[in-house]
Amino acid sequence: MIIDRHITLEILRPFALGLGLLVLVFVGFSAARQLSAAAAGQLEMLTAFELVGLNTLVTLEILMPSAFFFSVLAAIGRLYRDSEMSALYAAGVSRARILEAVLKLALVVALITGVISVLGRPWAFRTSYALESQAAAKFDLKKMATGEFVNMSGSDYIFIASDLDLARGQHKGVFLQKTYEKAQRSEIIVAQAAELPVLNPGHAMEAKFFNGYNYLLDLQNSQDVTLKFNNLIVRLDNQEAQEQYRRKAETTLNLAQSDHPKDIAEFQWRITTPVATVLLALMAVPLARSAPRESRTRNMLIAVAIYIGLFTMTSVVRTGIEQGRLGELPGLWGAYLLEAVLLVVMVSQPWMRRR
Repeated sequence: MIIDRHITLEILRPFALGLGLLVLVFVGFSAARQLSAAAAGQLEMLTAFELVGLNTLVTLEILMPSAFFFSVLAAIGRLYRDSEMSALYAAGVSRARILEAVLKLALVVALITGVISVLGRPWAFRTSYALESQAAAKFDLKKMATGEFVNMSGSDYIFIASDLDLARGQHKGVFLQKTYEKAQRSEIIVAQAAELPVLNPGHAMEAKFFNGYNYLLDLQNSQDVTLKFNNLIVRLDNQEAQEQYRRKAETTLNLAQSDHPKDIAEFQWRITTPVATVLLALMAVPLARSAPRESRTRNMLIAVAIYIGLFTMTSVVRTGIEQGRLGELPGLWGAYLLEAVLLVVMVSQPWMRRR
């Protein structure tokens, strides 16, 4: 227990500092982007800070394993540099015992990372999508009040309004037109007022029109239709937003039951994040080893190269699964299996086992 506490404290000090700095840098970067949008009128100030917090929560699934890897590297390296590791070996402490102490702490960090990845990630994406959609809808109201023809919410509807009641969220004197090329027909809606759709990921968008006429024009023949209405609802396509929402904001349980390649990649990414945390931490132990008066530059460069290589490999495998070029099995598990083999090789190498 004394060894566990000593090694744990040595790792937690740089881990807390490193993670805090990484979070601070990310928050600063994210805040600059969100506050710029708020200054441009695209977001409310409170919404901007909420988005910063949600984005930071999602990023923790990457920041925590990274910070922990370099913290173990720094802590164990300091023990070697100050000859404390030599004293532990002389007292009969084995390398396996050091790995065990690091593993215990790594499992705790991996558990926290797993909770963030499995539960926090989808919740944060659902909430941020909803906030961004509401902000985008409000911004579109302002942007579309100029009296110019605009493309409505990214669809193929053309919209123009003569006036805007921002308090009620309604346009006045509206005109909407859409051409159906395959059917050789055109649709025109002229109304006294309209409510623009609010983008809700996972749901169809709806535009409501009040007191007007709906014209269906046949571009080939003269079989036109005119409809007078008091209230009219037009549904707009939102396939891209629905796909983005379903994949990132869907619950992990639902993703586990899906056979879509992108869902499989997202599911495996979430559940393998704790595995990456543990493997990186254990690999940092042999990489931190250094003999007295030996330069630590070589091991540090090797550690950085392995860190970059592992994340690059998992990213490539994940992309391959999303594109359907790689199967569900071994999937990301195959990448982490290679990392586990690399760990065994590193621990068993003579130059790594020297005291």
